[in-house]
Amino acid sequence: MILNSECLGCRLYNQLESVNIVYENEYVCCILDIEPFNEGHTLILPKKHYLDTEELDVETANDIMIASMTISKALKKLFQPDGITICQNGGKFNDLTHYHMHVIPRFEGEPFYYEEQKDNIKEKATFIETKNRLKDMIEEIIER
Repeated sequence: MILNSECLGCRLYNQLESVNIVYENEYVCCILDIEPFNEGHTLILPKKHYLDTEELDVETANDIMIASMTISKALKKLFQPDGITICQNGGKFNDLTHYHMHVIPRFEGEPFYYEEQKDNIKEKATFIETKNRLKDMIEEIIER
């Protein structure tokens, strides 16, 4: 693990900030988003400091994609969303100053983008339960 102490993403995967880890391996750390769009909204963070997609090494990029596939399967089993949105915001739009990918369960009728912060009090109230359920489901998927 390489830490850039000025980087929020580095502080998150090193657990220098409060996080709810649902999965991690040698290359990535996956945590619940602190401002979730929906229950289970997960961030995938590489354990090496990168800012943008083109900086990723092949091993890390591969593990990010494998993690996104695994998390998507788990979210579908747990929450039965109408779909999954996977996205990454680079450059000025990268609010963590660290590469991260969002994996978001989505439901019909929801806007794709929220202009203002979504009321997510319900999702925040279930962080621990959501973390445990998602972590258990991911472990079950990986064991298969």
